Amino acid sequence: MFEIRIICDPADADRVSHTLTTAFDTGSARQHPTRDGKRTRLYVTADHRPEPEVWPAPEEAYALAPSIISEIGWTADRARMHLHGRAVDRDYWLRKAALLDRMALDDETARVHTDAPEVAMNAALRLLEIDGEHSEAVTDPRGYVRQAYAHWINKQ
Repeated sequence: MFEIRIICDPADADRVSHTLTTAFDTGSARQHPTRDGKRTRLYVTADHRPEPEVWPAPEEAYALAPSIISEIGWTADRARMHLHGRAVDRDYWLRKAALLDRMALDDETARVHTDAPEVAMNAALRLLEIDGEHSEAVTDPRGYVRQAYAHWINKQ
C-alpha cells in the first residue's frame, strides 16, 4: 500500500481522482487547498490492483458437459418445478448460466448477432449474486461461470 499526493487545479480534481481509480485500487481522495489557495492537494491511499484471474477456456470448462440439448431439457424441467413452488438450488443457476454461456459462445463463433451474450451475462451476474461474490470484483462474470462449472462437473 502506498500514498499518492497530487497538486492540481481544483477543476481537475475529480478527473484525476477517477483516473487513479482505473489504475490502482484506491480509497477516497482526501482534498485540501494548497497554501496559496489556488490549487488543490489530493491525497490517495492506493494499492496495486490484483492480477486478473485466469479463467478456464470454454473448451476446458465444458469438456465434460452434457449436450446443449440435454441441458436445455434439464433446465426446463427444473424451471417447471420452480413454477410449482419448489425452490431451485445453486446447481440450477450454475447449469443455466453455463448453458446460456455455451449458447452465446456458439452464436459468437458463428458471428450471429443475438441477445445471447447479454442473457448469458445476466445469468452469470445472478450466479455471482447467489455465490455472494461482488460482480465488480470479478472482471469476467462469464469466465467465473466457466470456472465454477468446471469445478462442479469435475466433482460429479
